[in-house]
Amino acid sequence: MRSSTIKKIICLLVILGNFLGMLDSSTVNLALYPIAQGLNITLAEVQWIIIAYMLVLTVFLPFFGKIGDIFPKNKVYSLGFLIFAIGAFLNSTAPNFYLLITYRCIEAIGASIMIANGPAVIATLFKGAARGKALGINACLVAVGGMSGPAVGGALINYFGWRTIFLPSVPLAILGAYYSYKLLPSHVKSFKFKFDYKGFLYFSIALFALLLAISEGHEWGWKSLKIISLGVLTLIFGGLFYFRDSKINYPLINFKMFKIKAFTYGNLAVMTSYMTMFTNGILLPFFLQEIVKYNPFITGLLILPYSIASSAVAPFAGSYSGKHGSRFLTILGPAIYILALIIFTSFDTHTKMWQIVAASIIMGIGNGCFQSPSNNAILTSVKKEELGIASGILSLSRNLGNILGVAVTITLFESFRNKLITDGVIYQNAFLNAYHKTMGFGILFGFSCLIFAYFAYKPENKTSSEI
Repeated sequence: MRSSTIKKIICLLVILGNFLGMLDSSTVNLALYPIAQGLNITLAEVQWIIIAYMLVLTVFLPFFGKIGDIFPKNKVYSLGFLIFAIGAFLNSTAPNFYLLITYRCIEAIGASIMIANGPAVIATLFKGAARGKALGINACLVAVGGMSGPAVGGALINYFGWRTIFLPSVPLAILGAYYSYKLLPSHVKSFKFKFDYKGFLYFSIALFALLLAISEGHEWGWKSLKIISLGVLTLIFGGLFYFRDSKINYPLINFKMFKIKAFTYGNLAVMTSYMTMFTNGILLPFFLQEIVKYNPFITGLLILPYSIASSAVAPFAGSYSGKHGSRFLTILGPAIYILALIIFTSFDTHTKMWQIVAASIIMGIGNGCFQSPSNNAILTSVKKEELGIASGILSLSRNLGNILGVAVTITLFESFRNKLITDGVIYQNAFLNAYHKTMGFGILFGFSCLIFAYFAYKPENKTSSEI
């Protein structure tokens, strides 16, 4: 088999791992409302179905990024697929909320293995314009996962119940495990494995305390002893993590990489881009099902245009960035996010289907313009031997954006809505008012993303085929 063919197959395996992650994410977002009803839990509780998954996935990214640099890629990647398949199957059997959270955490470990190593594998196989194109194709097919998720998930929820949304991933993950073991590189450099276990513990405690405080602040009270204690824990363990990893020679996160402006601001732009997208991505399914009263299948179809637009634009954006640099598209993307969110702030009970579709398409175009050029620029800014850890940090930024986007969005929305209901506003009006205000914060996240991207990829920064 020719080298170019092997590269393409390996690239497709990497993309399959990312595809499954997006398929799972998009279907679960759609299913939050029926899950909350089926398990008789609140919106504040149901958010942990996403946050617990993303928290475990995120915490383990640096660890599995380092594992991928040390152990054979075929064994690491196939193990990720298998664990993901087991977790996905168990999700469909969960009899209660707490076991569902547990099974989601198992699934997240498998996803973390795949996501931490995916971009590094692509960046190692391809260079220059070819790398940009490969990352663009990756973004395209990942968007197809997002595209198929709402459509397939909506139909499954509508006709068979929310538990069935996890099952399509199982056979795909098993196939991915088999072919990863057979085709991915099995050779590895032999050197002693060192891992910063203390740093890992500090990082995990700080991140969990931060997210718990953000998620429960409006319930417990921002000045309550619980929230203040969580804030202190975040500062203490975050500080311990930083000072430890700044000094040891085998850090969990190499903070020296953050001296590279394109790397630092690029990762901040990626994080805030996901916070921007998740502001609406979490609340739109609730708006469509609870206020406009569409069933899950119609809701899935109305979310579908976002992924179609993103998958159509992403390959061209990736190829363009590989040839001409990432600056233009990484500024254009957030500008389009902002435009879409401004449109979403006008939604009410009289909003037409075509308006929902149009706003979703605009948001998808923004995502397609931004993601692959940004990823390409970040990975291009580091040395070849640092690609593994750079890939892990990039995934860390992406998933921190996911987690913070969910936690901040639900917290803001529930705070606004509950206050209005307490003040005597009827539920429907309280929901719409809270939805519009929360979209306003999404617009602020979009402006933050635009500013970070502006500083990350100034013309003097070197781009493209240095690696």
